[in-house]
Order: sequence, then C-alpha cells, then structure tokens
Amino acid sequence: MTESIIGHRTTRIDGELKLTGKADYAADHNLPGQVYGYPVPSTIARGRLVGLDLDAARQAPGVIEIVHRGNFPALQHSDNNPACGSEGRLFHSPNTMAEQNKVGEARLPFEDDGIHYEGQYIAMVIADTFEHARAAARLVTARYEEETAVPGLFQTDDEGEEAGDEAVSRGDPEGAFESAPVKFDHTYTIAMETHVAMELHASNATWDGDRLTIYESTQGVVFQRNAMAQIFGIPPEKVTVIAHYIGSGFGSKLFMWPHAVITAVAAKMVGRPVKTVLSRQQNFCSAGNRPASRQRIRMAADRDGKLLSIRHDSQNETSFVDAYTESVGSDTPRVYACDNVSVSQRRVQVNHGTPTSMRAPGEVSGSVALEIAMDEMAIELGMDPLELRRRNFAERDPSADLPWSGNHLRECWDDASRRFGWEKRNPQIGSMRDGHEIIGWGMADATWEAMRSHCKARVELRADGKVQVACGTQDIGTGTYTIVAQTASELTGVPLERIEVKLGDSTLPAGPLSGGSMATATTLPAVAGATRDAIEQLKQLAIADGAPFEGKEADALTFENGTLSDGSQTLSFAELLDKLQRGMAEGEASAAPGEEQDKFSFRSFGAHFVEVRWDPGISRLRVSRVVSTIDVGRAINPLTARNQVEGAIVMGMGMGMFEETEYDSAGNIYNNNYADYIVPVHADIPDIEVELLDNPDYNFNEFGARGIGEIGITGMAAAISNAVYHATGKRIRDMPIKIADLIASR
Repeated sequence: MTESIIGHRTTRIDGELKLTGKADYAADHNLPGQVYGYPVPSTIARGRLVGLDLDAARQAPGVIEIVHRGNFPALQHSDNNPACGSEGRLFHSPNTMAEQNKVGEARLPFEDDGIHYEGQYIAMVIADTFEHARAAARLVTARYEEETAVPGLFQTDDEGEEAGDEAVSRGDPEGAFESAPVKFDHTYTIAMETHVAMELHASNATWDGDRLTIYESTQGVVFQRNAMAQIFGIPPEKVTVIAHYIGSGFGSKLFMWPHAVITAVAAKMVGRPVKTVLSRQQNFCSAGNRPASRQRIRMAADRDGKLLSIRHDSQNETSFVDAYTESVGSDTPRVYACDNVSVSQRRVQVNHGTPTSMRAPGEVSGSVALEIAMDEMAIELGMDPLELRRRNFAERDPSADLPWSGNHLRECWDDASRRFGWEKRNPQIGSMRDGHEIIGWGMADATWEAMRSHCKARVELRADGKVQVACGTQDIGTGTYTIVAQTASELTGVPLERIEVKLGDSTLPAGPLSGGSMATATTLPAVAGATRDAIEQLKQLAIADGAPFEGKEADALTFENGTLSDGSQTLSFAELLDKLQRGMAEGEASAAPGEEQDKFSFRSFGAHFVEVRWDPGISRLRVSRVVSTIDVGRAINPLTARNQVEGAIVMGMGMGMFEETEYDSAGNIYNNNYADYIVPVHADIPDIEVELLDNPDYNFNEFGARGIGEIGITGMAAAISNAVYHATGKRIRDMPIKIADLIASR
C-alpha cells in the first residue's frame, strides 16, 4: 500500500453483515434450552410494596419461575456483599480500565420494599416463551402503601443538595456583576430526555457451574464483567460479557441496569439460559434518562463586549436511590475568557428512575444556557453574536491555566460563517422573509472535552495471510470495527479485506467504554502498539536459527505491504510463517494517557450556524439549514466521522424542538413510546453541511485524533433558539421550544 488509509473515507467493514441481517445483536442469540424473562414493573411512583399475589401468574401456561424479593438470593443484597462500598453500594473503582466497574442504578434489585419510581421492578416471570412470560407478568398483582410522589424538578420547591465537587469560583464574580454596565439574570430549563436507542435493552444469561456468560446490549463489556463479578462474588475471569454489535445506546448502555442482574439470577435459579428483552415502555422507566435541569445565568460585560462576570447556578433531577450529577456548568469556566466566574450545582430528588449519561452529558445542557446567554448579551450590546464570541476567545484554558493543545475555534467560525453566508444576515428581528415564512439565523459554539483512558490490544499476523486484531472494547454503531481495521492496515500494508477485527467480548484484552468520545483516542494507540509488537515478533522468528533470515539483525529487516525483506530476499509474512511451520506471530500492547495530559488542555471545538423558518399563518417552525465546522484533530475515517456529527446535530434538534419525557402529577410517564415521545424523523431533518478541519493533535496521541461522537450535539439547541429569536423576537429559554411559546400574545 502506497497511500495512507488513515484519514481516508472508508466504508464500514461490518456494513454487509448489518445489511444482510447477519450481525448478531444481544437479543439475536438463542441458546440451547433457553427460556424467557419478563419484568413486572411497579405501577406507583412512591411508597412501599407490602404484598405480591403470584398465584394466577404461577398457574399461567408455560411459567417456570417467578423471581421476586422473597426468593432472591441473599448474596445479591449489598449489605451482604463484601465487594460493595462503605455505603453498601456498588462503586466505581479508581483503577485501570480493566478493573473499573459501575452500574446504572446502585440499588440492587429487590433490595428492600421501597418503591422509588414507576416501573421499578418488583418481580420477573420466567416462562418457556416470550409471549407466555409477558402474559403471566400481567397477572401479577401487587399491594402498595402509596405515598405522594415528587413528579419532577419543576413541580417541587426543594432546592436539593449541593454537589460540592462541581463548584468553581475564580475572581470576584459577584462584585464584577454588580458594578458592570451591561448585565442580566435569566433562567433556562431543559426537559427530561430519554435515550430511545433503536435497539432495546437485552440480556441473555447462562451459567456453566460457577461461570457466567451474558450476551448484553452494552457499551462496556469489561465494565459489565467487573460489576457482575462483584455482585456474584466471583473472579472476573469467570464472567464473560459479549456484545458483538449494539444498536446504539447514547449512554443508556454504558452501565449495567437491574434487568441484567435479575436475568443472571434467574438463569442460576432455573438452571437454564434466560433471555430478557425490555419493552420500549420499560426502557423509559428503568434504563436511564437525561435529567431535567434548571440553570440560572447571571452574565455581565463592559460596553465593548468584554465579559466581566459569569455566574452559573444549576439544579438537576436525580432519583431517590442515587445521587446523579449532570455537570451542566462544566464548560462555563473554560470556553470564554472571563476573569470572574462561579459555577454551582445542586441535585434534587424526584420519583424518577436514576439518570445516566446521555450524549454529551452535562455539557450539552450547559451549552443551551451559556450559548443562549451569549446571544442575549450580544443583543444587549447591539453587537453581532459572532463578534461577541471573537472578542472573548480564550487564548488558553482559563480554568486549568494551561495552554490548549489545539484550539481552532477561530477557524471554525471563519469557515462555517463563510459557507453559511453569515455576512448577509440582517440583524433586525423578523426582517428576513421568503414568501409566507420568516427566516431566522442563529449560531452557537460547540465543544467537548478530549478524553483518553487505558487500553490493551492483541494483533496476530497469521499464516493464512490475514491479520487479526482483538480488543475488549465494542462498536456501538460508530464505526469502531472500521477504524481499528484501518489502523492495522496502515501499519502492516495489508488491505482491509484481509483484516479481521474482534471486539465486544470481555475475554479479549481489556478495552474502554464506548462513551465520552474516548474510544478512538484510547483504542487506536494500543492497536498500533500491538501491531508493531507483532511485526517485531515476526522479525525475531525470521532471524532465528534455521529461519530464512538467519544471521540478520532484526533492525536490518524492513516490513512493508505485508512482506519482510533484507534487500535481497523478500517474503510475505504468510510465506515466512509457512516455512517456519508457525500459525502466527502475535503482538500485544497497552496504551494509556501520557505526561502530556498534565501539560496541555485537550478539548475539541466547533461552530453551528442555523437557519429556521417560521410561518405564522399556520404556526409552523422548521429548521431549514445547518452549517457546522468541527475541529477534532485528525479524522481517522472522515466518512463515519462526518456521520457522527450529522447524527449529533439531529439529536440536538430533538433537544431543542421535540423531546420531552412527560410525567403526570402522580409520577407516571404518559409518553413512553415512539408515537408520543417525539424525535426528529427524516421529514424534520434539513440540509446539513458539515466540514471537519484537519489539525492533528499529536500531543494527544500518535494519530492526532480526538473523539467526535458528542461534540456535534453541543450548542445545537441554543443555535436553534437564537435563530428563533432572530425570526420572531421571542426569546425561548425553555427546551424544547413549543409552538405555544411562539404564538402566545402574538
């Protein structure tokens, strides 16, 4: 191979398997003797479970067992489990990726009789078919002592507890605010969102003695292995978690949820494999959410537009069983140059299931408030919103007081504004029209922290002429299989069709979670190291006694395009291994963040420019055009990278215009389905133009690549809101934007 495949648009190597239905997702596995589990959810949001009537369910056709608190093994309860932390909860150990664990909900199933949210599992029916299990589950009746629920953040006066580790303060933000000539104090809210990944959560568990194998829809096979091992008190090597393909998760599958634990217990109890696939309604209740948040921003500037003070105080919902913090203020001290900044965060307990990470957790919610506030400040100053941002560009990370490893936000502004035609914008509200439609233009910045973690990988140069790469990470639909293959192909010169990639198996060398946009930056250095090690092992075999290159120095041999040469003799690695009667040359490597992590601040930046159209005659609002420029260092595969940004932009539209998980006053969800929980569909999606800058960040890793999965969603909802203001003069600070907000008092 003469042309580098890194940075080249490459179609997915797993595309054919998915297109033909041969890709095996968790629910696709059918094991010998398999039976089916179906959870029984609570029908109240708060109270106590005082009794279960199981008789009708037990007598239903096909029922094998009903798992509930009364027969759940005591080993599973945290107060009896030495693997749990000091508070009797599972914990996230601060060690290497191979040792870490975390669960989505720290309260183990059936741990007590408390009911903390609608949909909390109170039992699971095991039957010979899915249909029998579901039918019997509906026959289980429960008796409760119901209490008044806290239905949501916006329905309670409780200010919550302070999340002290989120607090930031520099300078004198209060004094600077009070003395500033231009200032405002506004509050912004964001409704709860649910991940609604297309693939439902699924677990398929089987035991062989004391060895557990579980096929799971998970974004972290190694994390889930470790958590299961702790729960069951067995060594991690006795747990295997498999997730070859995942139909996305957006964060909801990062950590393990109660259904997986119950399924594994049920398989142990009945002595047969048990498959559980959650319904869409159950996914809404018991597999995480992006919590609702309320954010107050007090911002001040001088008359030239220099920011003088930013005070960002926030609340987010959490459940009564976990203290989850949505770090909505995490970007505020970093993105813009401002000497006086404070950030605070509080958690408010409500009767919902435990929140979890959802694409760009914290930062996307915070960007709504911060980026709308920047637009409001520009309006107060009579200044172009882009110009205000230019005047407050942060030359270095003002929070960490470190130089940026690479901040190309100015280039993003220049490129996106030029392609969008921002210079043609008439700042007058409602002045841009096309027939019946009023056109609004808005913009916002996008940003996401660049993260790396620990990773191991194994590479085999095989006698059949193929290269096999193995890593215990997983591909959640982002293209990890392909970029891993690209990396091995780049270093060996072997074409992609002869590269085999094994992912999604916890028995492989430990790899990272597929979350935080860190999989690419974490995995590829380990794959590269393992590939080089395999080549070195091949050279050592080649110069051994009796080998074709006997007597040569390893350094004198060159490896290129799958061949080994000393200048006079050239052999492919397959030919060499055949001559040596060896099946393979194997290499392994580990990779971890280096000392550069302490020398620079690593972050990606971008800019969104959005056009909306508002037709007041029929009260129709639509996004008609999006132009975005993103800098994430080097894009390993620009095809899938651009796809990730486009998908994130659409999710940002969902946050800004459509998505809201709604509860009634008793704490019950009433739009827990695709019909009533509105997400953008093809008819809603506008022309999206994404440009990726090419500025490799070699301080971050040898490929210069930062993650790209999340940055595209940040700032998007704010850009839409800013465009809506430009079109209508209505400043909408509550997401999602509703038509009722636009037609009120018109």
